[in-house]
Amino acid sequence: MEKKEYCGIFGIYSFEGASVAHQIYLGLMNLQHRGQDSAGAASTDGRELFSLRGLGFVSDVLNERSIESLKGFAGIGHVRYPTIGAGGIEDAQPFVASAAGKKFALAHNGNLSNYGRIRKQMESQGFKFSSSCDAELILAVFVQAYERKQDLFSAIKEVMEKLDGAYSVVLLSGQGELVAFRDPLAIRPLCFGRGKDSIVFASESVALDIINCKLEGDLSPGEAVLVTKKGIQRKQLVKPSHPKHCMFEYVYFSRPDSKVDGKWVYEVRYRLGQALARAAPVKADVVIPVPDTARSAVEGYSAESKIPVAEGLIKNRYVGRTFIMPSQQKRADAVRLKLNAVRQILEGKKVVLIDDSIVRGTTMGPIVKLVRDAGAKEIHLRITCPPIIGPCFYGIDLPTYSELVAANKNVEEIRKMVGADSLVYQSVSDLVAAIGLPKESLCLGCLTQKYPTSFGNYLSSKMKAALKEGKKSDVRIWEEQG
Repeated sequence: MEKKEYCGIFGIYSFEGASVAHQIYLGLMNLQHRGQDSAGAASTDGRELFSLRGLGFVSDVLNERSIESLKGFAGIGHVRYPTIGAGGIEDAQPFVASAAGKKFALAHNGNLSNYGRIRKQMESQGFKFSSSCDAELILAVFVQAYERKQDLFSAIKEVMEKLDGAYSVVLLSGQGELVAFRDPLAIRPLCFGRGKDSIVFASESVALDIINCKLEGDLSPGEAVLVTKKGIQRKQLVKPSHPKHCMFEYVYFSRPDSKVDGKWVYEVRYRLGQALARAAPVKADVVIPVPDTARSAVEGYSAESKIPVAEGLIKNRYVGRTFIMPSQQKRADAVRLKLNAVRQILEGKKVVLIDDSIVRGTTMGPIVKLVRDAGAKEIHLRITCPPIIGPCFYGIDLPTYSELVAANKNVEEIRKMVGADSLVYQSVSDLVAAIGLPKESLCLGCLTQKYPTSFGNYLSSKMKAALKEGKKSDVRIWEEQG
């Protein structure tokens, strides 16, 4: 309940030369859950590059008139929540730049942990940036390399060698070249599929489903795919290693009807619920989800425990991210705006309440109180994700050590703080088993404080040192100062 969506990307190429603007719109609509602050798109007819971006939902930015301006047979799209940058129009994607007589548009999902360091280096070389968004930095590094090499694969390889962090990228040239590439650890998702006359790349398979495109697989760590009129070229640009797929894609961010790196998200969440029921059995009358991401886990918990499921909390779907509030009272009010308890389901009942995670802990207390005020006799809180004890440097807006409740309190202290009768988190081993990928193929940095990249570990140690010295520990400061 306390996290923010981050970004979603989409890319499409029509081999028959058909217009792709409407497909970009549809694909982004199915990625809207990944970011609601801004949206944008770019397209090409092989001669010119057309682009637009704006603040708001996909339907606000890609309206009927603006879609008509996206001419051509290839295009990319983006939805965004800022993890670096203030989130204004200057940070909306895609970004556009020129190199060696070509125009390029770029959009990405992820976060560069060495953003500040590389930006300073490039500024010292005379680069001027128009935003604080790391997508612009990726494009700048690419442009610098392409000016020298004038080869797409060679330039992208240099990007991979220079940048530390998570980035899944779609890149479009005004000459009609579409490129998709994924960082050497494949932290953020990027799948691809084929339509009747097209190839499509997207953050999640649901963006392919809506345009009747068959999912074919996922880009490998450090792989780039180039699409032109001549066909499709796939190249492994850096030495392949174990991927480090973000576990949060399965726990929270991806839609349950998506398939992410070979695993159906619904099935993973169902197994997470089953594991909680086995690990922490309790006598209860009803099991209810905190809407929406806990629904699949509740089904698994109920199947394993034989406790019936009910919709004890109803979500107001017309309220935005009102949990970003400056005071606890306002956060409590925001919870009541977003959720309403169903008294006839909860009154006098022993309730198992399931949510995906606890980050700061500031909204969980009001949710438990909401259920308690509706007459629940007992509330047994079960969390499908293990305790989050470290920040994220790869694209999820998890806060600093001082803000993470599990980094500062034990489980019993958190239970008392939120007002539940019992509290049980998922274990890391059960999480890994539910996802169904080897532990060494997952990024678990926020759970274990063992980060998959060197700069991530460097930032973590710097933040801990600052905390011990009583200095303000701010992940944004470290990212921007390097």
